[in-house]
Amino acid sequence: MTKNIMIVGVGGQGTLLTSRIIGKAALSSGLDVKISEVHGMAQRGGSVVTFVRFGDKVCEPVVEEGQADVIIAFERLEAQRYAHFLKKDGVLIVNDCRIDPMTVVTGVKEYPENIIEKLKEKHPVYSIDGQKAALELGNSKVLNSVVLGYAAAYIGFDKETWLDTVETTVPAKTIEINKKAFMAGFCANS
Repeated sequence: MTKNIMIVGVGGQGTLLTSRIIGKAALSSGLDVKISEVHGMAQRGGSVVTFVRFGDKVCEPVVEEGQADVIIAFERLEAQRYAHFLKKDGVLIVNDCRIDPMTVVTGVKEYPENIIEKLKEKHPVYSIDGQKAALELGNSKVLNSVVLGYAAAYIGFDKETWLDTVETTVPAKTIEINKKAFMAGFCANS
């Protein structure tokens, strides 16, 4: 059976690193893994989407609409934008964070209200304030590890596999803070 994970966010939130950690965790568990990345205008705060598929045998890297078992969204509007990829019994993990896209910044559009509440009307949604947890740890850049730790319960693999994978994937100087961040999210969902 193949598990389909989609990670969405805004450039600079760690979407690509998160997909690599999930992929390496699956590989270290002896599974076949395919990863696909869609960058968009990531350098300018644009949308970033990655797909991670793993199982006994995976043929294609892209998750089709309505097929994601888990969507990890690092920003509320990104969660709304990609929720249609979630399968009927899938879960949506949302970092409760607002980052205004250029259309909102320039006044062309308004940022939608009550995104998480509206998503909960159609999907199982679990939210965490990853930014707050990362700031409490003293490094706002580890919010992706906090959210990944929270999402780990819905993806699979044991805690040791996750921590070993974080250690071998993140930059060496950030290993300890990323492991602490992962555990903060992991414990928040226990």
